[in-house]
Amino acid sequence: MSAIDITEILDYLEEMNLTEQGIDHSFSNSVEHNFIETLVCPHSFNKSAVLYTLSLFYIFIFIIGLVANSVVVWVNLRAERNRYETHLYILNLAIADLCVVATLPIWVVSLIQHGHWPFGEVMCKITHLIFSVNLFGSIFFLTCMSVDRYISVVLFGDSNSRKKKVVRRLICIFVWLLALAASIPDTYYLKTTINLISEETSCRPAYPGHSFREWMVGIQLSFIVLGFAIPFPIIAIFYILLARVISSSSDQDRRISRKIIFTYIVVFLVCWLPYHAVLLIDALSLLNVLPFSCELENFLYVALHFTQCFSLIHCCVNPIIYNFINKNYRYDLMKAFIFKYSTKTGLAKLIDASKVSETEYSAVENNQPL
Repeated sequence: MSAIDITEILDYLEEMNLTEQGIDHSFSNSVEHNFIETLVCPHSFNKSAVLYTLSLFYIFIFIIGLVANSVVVWVNLRAERNRYETHLYILNLAIADLCVVATLPIWVVSLIQHGHWPFGEVMCKITHLIFSVNLFGSIFFLTCMSVDRYISVVLFGDSNSRKKKVVRRLICIFVWLLALAASIPDTYYLKTTINLISEETSCRPAYPGHSFREWMVGIQLSFIVLGFAIPFPIIAIFYILLARVISSSSDQDRRISRKIIFTYIVVFLVCWLPYHAVLLIDALSLLNVLPFSCELENFLYVALHFTQCFSLIHCCVNPIIYNFINKNYRYDLMKAFIFKYSTKTGLAKLIDASKVSETEYSAVENNQPL
């Protein structure tokens, strides 16, 4: 799923149907009349203003996400955390978020040119694949972390067997393979097409003409199921169970821990619910469940663009809520930047001695008895 969202396919179809000579009749005959009507809806908004505003937001997300996730990757690699294997998920999460934001400048170049793609078909597929795989990977790693933290606290305690390490590494490999599998169908059909009238090149999916709408709906529903409908309930359930394990107490650390846990749930919900809700509306519109109107089409065009942009804020927020507020990470950050050359003074050893155990970390710095 590229940063230039699915609704821009409508622009491509519009360009192909500006004149009777430009219509591919074998294609148009396969699409119902009301779907074709969406191509002639005039924009009730300033399209250039929308795309330029989106570009500014994407640049902001790129800068913040690039810096924050680069720091997280660097610190975690330097930390050499052999005792804290849950950081394997955090490291992979940061790598995934870093790769997502790294593709944004390419999409911005296309956005400010109203969808023109100057990079060729190979880059069209590669950029989309990198974006999509890492976006799915980021969501899947957040889901794995919620399950792992609960299981680590409730079932395994502070044990750190070799078996646990192997299982976590296998899970990470499986997550990347699953993210790749989820991204292949849409990437496979991506092509660069040239508008015969404007002579501009676009990077868009070219689904089979006889089932174009079915493919669009199928891809959209797969994004909703894999990106939200399955991950969010898992994240919410396991973090709520983890919060219940941290019993109510007057202890300030425990109260903070519960707040952090619910922050994980709220942040995922706020970032991803708007986009998937609008994507569902778009799918229902394509299925004729919702009656066609130009007002709806204009709303979907703007809403899909802005909610997808807003969803990528999670690439900037994840490093903060999963790293910077964690005591262990702050210690490692201080060692990396402040005490890099102070091992002889004993400061680094003092920091090492202050680290909490894996189980305490899994409970979000929970101070419950082990």
